[in-house]
Amino acid sequence: MSFEKLGLRADLLRAVAAQGYTCPTPIQAKAIPVVFEGRDVLAGARTGTGKTAAFALPILQRLSEAKSGVRHPRALILTPTRELAAQVGESFEVYGKHLSLRTTVIFGGVNINPQISTLRRGVDILVATPGRLLDHLGRKTLDLSGIQILVLDEADRMLDMGFINDIRKVIKLLPAKRQNMLFSATYSNEIKRLADGLLNNPALIEASLRNTAAEGVTQKVYQVSQANKRFLLSSLIREGKWRQALVFTRTKHGANKLTKQLLSDGVSAVAIHGNKSQATRTKALSDFKSGAVRTLVATDIAARGLDIQQLPHVVNFDLPHVPEDYIHRIGRTGRAGSDGIAHSLVSQEEQKLLIGIQRLLKHQIPVQKTDIQMPAAVLASTPVFVRKDVQKPRRRKTTSTWLPSGLKRMKEAGQRAR
Repeated sequence: MSFEKLGLRADLLRAVAAQGYTCPTPIQAKAIPVVFEGRDVLAGARTGTGKTAAFALPILQRLSEAKSGVRHPRALILTPTRELAAQVGESFEVYGKHLSLRTTVIFGGVNINPQISTLRRGVDILVATPGRLLDHLGRKTLDLSGIQILVLDEADRMLDMGFINDIRKVIKLLPAKRQNMLFSATYSNEIKRLADGLLNNPALIEASLRNTAAEGVTQKVYQVSQANKRFLLSSLIREGKWRQALVFTRTKHGANKLTKQLLSDGVSAVAIHGNKSQATRTKALSDFKSGAVRTLVATDIAARGLDIQQLPHVVNFDLPHVPEDYIHRIGRTGRAGSDGIAHSLVSQEEQKLLIGIQRLLKHQIPVQKTDIQMPAAVLASTPVFVRKDVQKPRRRKTTSTWLPSGLKRMKEAGQRAR
């Protein structure tokens, strides 16, 4: 199938062709005609399947054909992170460059005043994170009364990040009559409940199997002690001559620590996480994409929405506690039909997490043997105290001869009376 057969207008076809796309992906081929019909959509699609264009292209066409005199937002796309919001906003700009529609992206971590100025000039399509959107609504710098289309992108991640109450607040402020779309890489009971309350007789679209990894991703497990993970990672990057690797850690502190260690090993690296400013995160991502930095160390939240074309390697330095997060992580590689490798460094303490991931995938991940000589495991700096079971000595029953002076005199007086 071609994009022409999907009914896209010439202006959009030109923009799509300029990006080098000739045929729609499965999610695009299934979703675009349904969105044109105005139906609600519940779509299961992994990251990297082209889902952004699946809703961006038909939204652009529908809004361009029904121009409004007042430039209040008519389409609202909610995303979980700043990076994803920026990526989605960029897609709307690229695909809509031949249309007279305005797209604005708002998220936290940056000065709100420029966003207020942009909103006052008028906007057709608004891409936002829930927190900053509510900030604007609280300041009354934003009017959502004209919203015709609502999209929840990566809804599963928004629920994982605790945005459910924010989402409900936003929905209450929207017009009752609107088209709703919910895109999620995984389906959980929480997603089902959200969909049941939001969507009206939705078209169910599934472009990939639920809770499965992308077909183009080769998965590997390395059994390694926690103390030797850093050494193994540095060796894999250097000896394998990896040009790009996205490495996941569980915490912000872990990301900072690992970045310093890689740099000391001679591996160029930079960290991104929630404590980094938006400017720092943007520069880090730019340096990584350009090849100036070889390794990007990230937490789950910061990496959400990263769109890196043909990323060859993803590394789980720490396994995630939630099995579904594993699918999100390795979905950064193997995008849009390309191949990639997902490496997981698994310590003895993480075996239960690995079992949970394999249960979700319904198959075992091959254990990879390596010729890399590991150093002796580093002993923990904190001494381990072993508690011994010490039997407490039995207390002897003794009769005290001590009595307060008053009681003692009373006792003596009683004995004399007898």
